[in-house]
Amino acid sequence: MTVIRTALFLPYVIAPVVTGVAWRWLLAPDGPVNSLLRLVGLDRFARAWLGDFTWALPSVGLIGTWVLLGLALVLLIAGVQRIPIDLYEAAWIDGAGAIRAFFAVTLPGVRKEITVVLVLSVTAALKNFDLIYVTTQGGPGRETEVPAWLVYEKAFFTGDLGTASAMGVLLTTLILALTMLILRPWRKE
Repeated sequence: MTVIRTALFLPYVIAPVVTGVAWRWLLAPDGPVNSLLRLVGLDRFARAWLGDFTWALPSVGLIGTWVLLGLALVLLIAGVQRIPIDLYEAAWIDGAGAIRAFFAVTLPGVRKEITVVLVLSVTAALKNFDLIYVTTQGGPGRETEVPAWLVYEKAFFTGDLGTASAMGVLLTTLILALTMLILRPWRKE
């Protein structure tokens, strides 16, 4: 189990720049993903994933998901292991099947872990800069521009530090507001 957890968690601890460079290579027009697609006869699906107006943002989203997936799974696995087996046994005695036990025991048992995963995912998605910088630099066109990239662009490309600072404060406020919204159900406990 330790080896599996380590393998799942590894993408989260690798430097985002290294992750971005590796994925840029994997998704390149002549990279391994397109080579594999051509090898199995799916030439029509091969494309410049990070340079395609339609597929650039989903590709970057896939990379971000891959990075956070391990952390989410490790947290959820730990949450499931924390649930007492007695609760499952009681549910089975009451006639609950696997699906009913999942919704009655497992899901309520990992509510706090789900909340942590949601907060971390929303925060990471909104503050994601490094993957965008390394993989697409906001392109093609302006398809992969995210809030953190726009702050960087205003500050360093156009030199408008005041606007960049205001956008940074707004981004921080947005992240705080979304975090409070996600945590709202827990205030009563």
